[in-house]
Amino acid sequence: MFPFRNILLPTDFTTHARAALKYAAAFARNGGGRVVLFSVQSAKISENLLTLPQRVFAEQENAWLLQFRDEVNELLSDPLFARLEVEPVIVNGEPASEIARAVRNFDIDLVTVVTHGRKGLSRALWGSTAEEIIAEAPCPVLTIRPPQRDFVNQRAGQSEIHLNRVLLATNFRPSSAAATLVANQLAHQTGAELHAVYVIGDYIEQISMMFPEGGFNALSHLRKYVQEKMALLRREDGAPAIPHIAEGRPYEEIVSLAAEKDADLIVMGTNVHASLFGGTPVLGAEIERVVRNAPCPVLCVPANKVLTPLPARLSPLPQA
Repeated sequence: MFPFRNILLPTDFTTHARAALKYAAAFARNGGGRVVLFSVQSAKISENLLTLPQRVFAEQENAWLLQFRDEVNELLSDPLFARLEVEPVIVNGEPASEIARAVRNFDIDLVTVVTHGRKGLSRALWGSTAEEIIAEAPCPVLTIRPPQRDFVNQRAGQSEIHLNRVLLATNFRPSSAAATLVANQLAHQTGAELHAVYVIGDYIEQISMMFPEGGFNALSHLRKYVQEKMALLRREDGAPAIPHIAEGRPYEEIVSLAAEKDADLIVMGTNVHASLFGGTPVLGAEIERVVRNAPCPVLCVPANKVLTPLPARLSPLPQA
């Protein structure tokens, strides 16, 4: 069984936003679940919009509602939704907070978002709002940024998940434990190769250069530790992960490796920080940069989805 059944598909009904539709439909179909078609509007719209009698729209001030209802019905009739349970939900408010609330209210397992667009919600999802959604959603968020390498094929009017290579970006901390489990499940269930990358940040080498006596010793221990941890990573069926250890800027190395290996999907754990100004939580800069530059979709998995504990912290290094 796929780890995702109930899928939240936020949309503004533009052509660009439809790039996420095939992913939502494919995951719902493979997981035997449903799609919640979710629209966040700035104006309050009646919950029974789709069943309102035609006479309501005869009034001039309601003409826009008729157009909006037609857009909703057109999307609901998309062939990719055939024989799937699809529930339209329309709310008013701020996208990030409303999406986070919907995840809880509708028992959502996965949110699919398009992270670039020209207007409406799709434009809002590019930049800070996209990152707010990833930070606030209590479930994994799949980000799609067309044009990208994708992993969904359309056959006989239906979308199918076809993963050849899954790239897990890990740091062996608690924030990556849930991502490791999800990447393992997806690779096992699709027969995909599981690649894993650990990036030793360039700041560690800088410290080694500044403090050569202890710095190089610490870097040597870290390299050995990462190699040992990488050797333990395996798919659910026992097949070993293909390890990659890089040194440099994390997002640059992750994006570069994904392009080099033709990865279909990057999976990474989210690292959420409190806002300096007391507002909504924010993501780490490296996660934001991976999402914005990845050559394929990125699946961001929050740490609160951990199912089983995994060793995560680096033990204190022995004294030189």
